[in-house]
Amino acid sequence: MKTMTPEQLTGQVQTHLTEFAPNRLLHSDIVADFTALQQAAQQQGFTLHIASAFRSFERQRLIWNRKYSGEVTILDHNEEPIDLGKTTEIEKLYQILHWSALPSASRHHWGTDMDVYDPTLLPQGQSLQLQKSEYTEGGYFFDLTQWLIENIEKFGFYLPYQKDQGGVAQEPWHISYFPLAEKFLSQLELDLISDTLMSHSVLGKSLIQQELPTIYKQYICNVSPRSSFS
Repeated sequence: MKTMTPEQLTGQVQTHLTEFAPNRLLHSDIVADFTALQQAAQQQGFTLHIASAFRSFERQRLIWNRKYSGEVTILDHNEEPIDLGKTTEIEKLYQILHWSALPSASRHHWGTDMDVYDPTLLPQGQSLQLQKSEYTEGGYFFDLTQWLIENIEKFGFYLPYQKDQGGVAQEPWHISYFPLAEKFLSQLELDLISDTLMSHSVLGKSLIQQELPTIYKQYICNVSPRSSFS
């Protein structure tokens, strides 16, 4: 079984990565299969680009802290802004987790997971939002979504958040390289997440530690199955 160091698993180093495109780092072992996926998409008229690939612990920490502090808007399950004045700390914690991973527990740390889109399908003047309305029926990436569902498993990829299973939101844009990601998830133990969080400045970490067993089960390990590997 391929293993990663604790620092690689939690996004604190980049020694497992290679630069696939400017500012887009992937795990070295998935480059060939992702390239093949891109080529297959191109043959069907899609230009498959990466919006986000590897994300470091520090980057994820900044995303988390900006949301927890209220600097960045937190969305509810319907992608509507929540009123922090009417929200308890524990409600805020789980609303953030619905859309954003804990630093040290993001699948983007591994270089196996990425957010994808087709820039040629964006309406003129429209910037990418990475919201369900763009990818579901009626959205401008809907045809791409359908093609991915039908084809990515042939290249080793799958959609870990194809459905909302009571944890992370449905993310039709998030694809994952199953042969490695499944192994890395099994290596990402609760104690490693806890120790990493406690040694860094992460807002709300006392509450996170209190809730971590539930978070680990519901928001980290709770992903959609891949049929070909069931």
